[in-house]
Amino acid sequence: MELWYQLVGLLPFEWAQPGGMYFMKNALLAVLVISPLFGLLSTMVVHSRMSFFSDALGHSAFTGMAIGALCGFNEPTWAAVIFAVVFALLFNLVRRKSALASDTVIGVFSSTAVALGIFLSTVGGRSFTKFNSLLIGDILSVDPAMIALLALILVLVVVLWVVSFNRLMLSAVHPALADSRGIKVFWQETVFSIAIAVVVTLSMTWVGLLVINSMLVLPAAAGRNVARNLFQYHLFSILGALAAGIAGLMTSYYVGASTGAAITLYLALWFILTFVVGKRN
Repeated sequence: MELWYQLVGLLPFEWAQPGGMYFMKNALLAVLVISPLFGLLSTMVVHSRMSFFSDALGHSAFTGMAIGALCGFNEPTWAAVIFAVVFALLFNLVRRKSALASDTVIGVFSSTAVALGIFLSTVGGRSFTKFNSLLIGDILSVDPAMIALLALILVLVVVLWVVSFNRLMLSAVHPALADSRGIKVFWQETVFSIAIAVVVTLSMTWVGLLVINSMLVLPAAAGRNVARNLFQYHLFSILGALAAGIAGLMTSYYVGASTGAAITLYLALWFILTFVVGKRN
């Protein structure tokens, strides 16, 4: 981290000066790790038409946090990760075995998860207010250990993309054709869902449950407006997420607003710009 702090010290901002404001420096590094991670996952979320899946996972992660707090865990985040992974596995299983459309299955799981979370967090007359921070998030609270974990996850997701991208894409576009070619569609979808579950859960306390779905939809939606091939699709999605992440962090710091909301607004602006450019071309 010392090398990172030295590099940030070269920036022309008062918070970047050596010897202090480490929370802002950590937040900037977190944005540089989280943004490409969401930008990359966003391409498959949009392509698979599972835009509300991350929202449902956020609800399941909230339920996991409530379970962890109820059980007295010192770090309920890990209970949330486990619950979100189980949620993703059950979702894929039900979607695979049911004739219902994906959005219907997502609605069933999402509503159930949020109801269970609210019930568990308020059972026995407990106050829901201690979970309010999850709704908005606070990226300034990120610590170096969690950044390192997310950096490792970013590397693993990139490896997954390099190794399995063609199979993932075919499974998303035409599951029957993928099955006929010997691709294990269920396991491809499961690995992808678990990756989203882990990323959403670990990022929820920083980005905020109310806007985290936008991080997995808007980057790829904007990239799709102007991309002419898959490379451009991924490139515009990642670059848009990075630009919005940095701009959102800077804006939230100087005006004292929610970072997650600021990032989302910049992503929405990026979508509008690419929509206009795409229409002209």
